[in-house]
Amino acid sequence: MSTAEAGEGPNRSRAATEEKTGARRDRERPPAPEPLPHPVVDNHCHLDIADGNWTATSDAIAAAAAVGVPRIVQIGCDLEGARWAVAAAAEHDALVAGVALHPNEAPRLAATGDLEAALEEIERLAASHDKVRAVGETGLDTFRTGDEGRAAQEESFRRHIDLAKRLDKTLVIHDRDAHDDVLRIVDEEGAPERWVMHCFSGDAAFARRCLDRGAHLSFAGTVTFKNAQPLRDALAITPLDRILVETDAPYLTPTPYRGRPNASYLVPLTVRAMADVIGADLEELCRAIDATTDAAFGGTW
Repeated sequence: MSTAEAGEGPNRSRAATEEKTGARRDRERPPAPEPLPHPVVDNHCHLDIADGNWTATSDAIAAAAAVGVPRIVQIGCDLEGARWAVAAAAEHDALVAGVALHPNEAPRLAATGDLEAALEEIERLAASHDKVRAVGETGLDTFRTGDEGRAAQEESFRRHIDLAKRLDKTLVIHDRDAHDDVLRIVDEEGAPERWVMHCFSGDAAFARRCLDRGAHLSFAGTVTFKNAQPLRDALAITPLDRILVETDAPYLTPTPYRGRPNASYLVPLTVRAMADVIGADLEELCRAIDATTDAAFGGTW
């Protein structure tokens, strides 16, 4: 796949599942929110995954920049996505890349005997371009992977931690229903200099455990959900120099558009909700997030 193809075409579509099942949801893209008073970075996005009215990468970047989100970290979760992320980051000044095998991808590869080869390719991709800033998202997910896949997940996670340290990349961690085991492995392996808890999902007590180990906590649209008070409590105790914001687009669209396709241009909705939670001046929070993202991902781009 050429970089031009990588930059303007998705390689996967979640909407196809709905077409097969007959399910119907509102897939109209939400309107653009009011721009932010200072730029921030969407530090976790999946521009290659289509969901509803998919937008070409260049248009998605322009829409985000128009509301104060001029930079995006594009995350690849499997070999196809990792290759796409590297090519897209090479083509678009607004993007940097993260490459990894998602924790639910590792057991599938292990079952076919392909995990080792896939990990070797992730290492090649991570070292292939200076715009690859992150190794991730990796980690543990006990929600979608059962006991039979746990060993492969842990092995893959450990290998990614080692890779991030050897290449001096930011480690981006996916943690779903696995808080204690994620921190156990981080402790056993030793955390890299920079690491991010992507789409932080714990409460204030778990946030403190992560912060004490040097993590940056990234908050997504979930912080706006009605049932997410423990998450807001976690945000409230997180220092400004550890707070990041993300979309995880096309997923986790913030209120009031939950369930519709997410994109980086909707970051202002989440940032405004975050400012309300912590009682911060909006511009002050934006400036802090911008500076913290540079610190977490190895400098500006």
